[in-house]
Amino acid sequence: MPTNMFFELNDEKRNKITEICIAEFSQYGYTNSSTNRITQNAGISKGSLFKYFQNKEELYFYILDMVTMELIADLKADVATLPLDLFERTIQYSELEFVWYIKHPEKFKLITTAFSQTDDKLRQKIENRYSLQGQDIFYEILADIDTTTLKWDKQKTADILKWFLLGFKEDFISHIQPESFSNIELIRHEYVKSLTSYMTILKSGLMIEESEG
Repeated sequence: MPTNMFFELNDEKRNKITEICIAEFSQYGYTNSSTNRITQNAGISKGSLFKYFQNKEELYFYILDMVTMELIADLKADVATLPLDLFERTIQYSELEFVWYIKHPEKFKLITTAFSQTDDKLRQKIENRYSLQGQDIFYEILADIDTTTLKWDKQKTADILKWFLLGFKEDFISHIQPESFSNIELIRHEYVKSLTSYMTILKSGLMIEESEG
């Protein structure tokens, strides 16, 4: 956690520091990021930065916590409005998440690169810190679903959906041309169309066929 001195800064200065940190960590990752660049771009001394945060790792986790909490809060606010059909709900949830990432590309990169750290100890800390939060979202997706229609229990189903959506989303985004980001509606349409076709395949492996009942 930052020291009280950080929270005593005015909003403009505190927000500038966090925005600079998001840009730095998303572009360079944790290992290659530089507190010298951060302080230079934020217009503060290195001594001041370490009066706000004990070290680089604490700063990194504060930024990652803040961005992750923002994403989860935004998604949870919309989960209750999703349809009850499991696959329609999953598609619409993924669409919400995808659009959030498109609107916040630096924050998306920060989150996704966090789980591919080359530092094994840091990566383990990240996985331990955030894996349950990610799982909670998928449990919420399944909360009102009739689980008697599932071949597998909630945890296995949630894990399968999580792994599939994570891989699908990253692969889809990796093929988007930078100039296309200005047309969010077109990207959203293509994303949902492609996701829906794959979800049809996935559905056959997760749902009990009517004849099996």
